[in-house]
Amino acid sequence: MAYRWETPASVWLEDDRTGQFELAASEGLGQLGWSARAQAGGGVAARAPARVADIARLLGASLPTACEHAAIYPEGFAFCPECGRPLERFAGRRQHLPDWWGPYTDALLPRHVPHGLPVTALALGNSLEERPAAPAVGRFDDAMPTPPNAHCVFAAAGYGFPEQRLLALAPGRGVLQYWDPLAEVWHVLLPEDGAADLSFTASDYGWLPVSNLGHEPRRGEVALVPTAQGLRRLWINPVSETYRTETLLAAPLVAAPGTMRRHIACLARNPGGGVSLYALDADLAPSPAQDCGALPLTGWSRPIGYDGRLLWLHPEGQLAWRPGEAPQFMAWPDTWLPSLDLGGPTLSRDGRMWLIGHDGQSYCFLELGVASPQRERIDGARLGFANLLFRRGHPVLDEPWSGEHVEDQAEDDSLVLPLLRSFNNNRSQPSGLVLRFHKYTGRAEDALANRTIPRTTVEWIGRRNVILDEIARLARPHECVPFVYANRLWLHHPDWNRIRGWHLEALS
Repeated sequence: MAYRWETPASVWLEDDRTGQFELAASEGLGQLGWSARAQAGGGVAARAPARVADIARLLGASLPTACEHAAIYPEGFAFCPECGRPLERFAGRRQHLPDWWGPYTDALLPRHVPHGLPVTALALGNSLEERPAAPAVGRFDDAMPTPPNAHCVFAAAGYGFPEQRLLALAPGRGVLQYWDPLAEVWHVLLPEDGAADLSFTASDYGWLPVSNLGHEPRRGEVALVPTAQGLRRLWINPVSETYRTETLLAAPLVAAPGTMRRHIACLARNPGGGVSLYALDADLAPSPAQDCGALPLTGWSRPIGYDGRLLWLHPEGQLAWRPGEAPQFMAWPDTWLPSLDLGGPTLSRDGRMWLIGHDGQSYCFLELGVASPQRERIDGARLGFANLLFRRGHPVLDEPWSGEHVEDQAEDDSLVLPLLRSFNNNRSQPSGLVLRFHKYTGRAEDALANRTIPRTTVEWIGRRNVILDEIARLARPHECVPFVYANRLWLHHPDWNRIRGWHLEALS
């Protein structure tokens, strides 16, 4: 016989013979039948004992401190009902750590900063710049194993639970992975019956947290995610190690979705083989599709939000959309080709957006978002985005087409690739995380392709320039993924077997 315990969020069953508690149901997670002492062969049940500490913290349950009468107790239990000894209670505890969905979806950036670029509002430099300045070479402070599927994007949030957890989604294979920080192991979440395939390879990946739409996530609610067959709402069940999806838009997406003024815009293939724009309002109700014409079905960038519009970039042109207006595709001018691998759009001092490219004779910047764009020629490639620009090893501090600021002539033989800009209103010049390729004199495009760089340093450029780490034989530097989790800045590369991390001050 089992005694039934009901808490505000869960239902537990207590075995009258063993005194063990089984989680039967929990808000947002459905029927579970999870037991902390499960001994079934294989699967989640066999791993249940190792998951107890993580699940107790996620649910706000209680754990024993001085007895072994049960492995876990329902929420609110303060004493063991068998012996009366005190329990460790997690109910009411809540972490206050900033969410991370990739810098492309940082909703805390002010409107005058383009959204959709690798720019974050987190004040990362406040602690990173306290380290010994260059030329001292530092080392990473922490490390975690890479996910089993290493080509992935990361999200760190509470997902409606009281503690922050880290997810890694491999969009190429549609594999969702969950990090258990107490057991220090990655779990692959399996799809529940009817869950959609999460793979999406048509464009650069981008997901939308529900907090960007103005409401807090419910228990287990993750984000709105693009898939090959439509836009889905993603839910996770960390207890049973599964996920489920809900369909919001059933249309084959060709680009990652974007938000503008509480509207969600998706580019999808229409029945005629062309591209249509579908807009959803804050209640996720879709409006009639708007035909964009016979546009490419692959190769789009993540959408960039600026000046009240969303902008998708492609090697053939740019698609602009403002809520309430028809989308407009503008092909690139004749002879000009974008250099999308060198970085993203940047701003001039008058607030216009520019993209670097080549007109057949030299590199030049092209004004974005207008039918008759202005050009500005430059004498060499600039790497970067959002005013975090470098020509070779020197920063560009004025207009994007201005000459570089030379502080050390020795850096002429290096090449700097920005990875992440940290926006801070009280700084006159941008700061951020960069890679510096030493003793490199070749073309920038070659360094970003398949060439192996013998020596690379990971650096923070700011009020003080700090060398965080040194990397030997780095290839495909564009695959480096920075993210913030558990008050640490992490750097991941699919070729590494460990993710490197640096401690930050409390960002709560």
